[in-house]
Amino acid sequence: MRTVDPVKHAEKKRHITDTAAGLFAQKGFERTTVADICKAAEISTGSLFHYFPTKRAIFREIFVQDAEDNAAMFAKARALSPWEGVLLVVNHLCEPALDRAVAGLVLEVVAQASRDPELWELVGRNEQATRDELAGLFQQAHDAGRIVLPVSALDAASWAQGLVDALFGRLIDPDFDAAAQVSTLRLILSRFVGAEAP
Repeated sequence: MRTVDPVKHAEKKRHITDTAAGLFAQKGFERTTVADICKAAEISTGSLFHYFPTKRAIFREIFVQDAEDNAAMFAKARALSPWEGVLLVVNHLCEPALDRAVAGLVLEVVAQASRDPELWELVGRNEQATRDELAGLFQQAHDAGRIVLPVSALDAASWAQGLVDALFGRLIDPDFDAAAQVSTLRLILSRFVGAEAP
């Protein structure tokens, strides 16, 4: 019996989801076919179905992997000072917005989550995990005297997420320069909690 190399298996799944995510962003979920994904990923249909039973399973896996990436990033953030941790999390959340193709994927997430309860729950869990981690870092930074929270740590975390969401929302404007506005977002957040501007 063949043994499966877990590292190679994970790499192959990631390759498929990364390829599919680009197609979903460009063409939309409904218009992207399994054949499109196989051609772009340079794999056979049989190989794709070995990893994923359906196209929707590929779409959901994007957010499973996102949660895994976030968990690794939270671990790094907790190893820093709390305020530096907050800024690391914010930078990580903003990073996909630097790719203009992400705008299409954001719209697809909204459209698909509204009709897929499993995806809705998955995205919601990711959002909640991020909010909880940010709230913990905000509270620790406040307790250490690095910032002054004008609201609860959880509300501060919610507003930080809201600022990041606003950045993604502006991607539909072709003249919007997300890279230039990340520093503005960090400045707004720093002023909100009385922190030294990054």
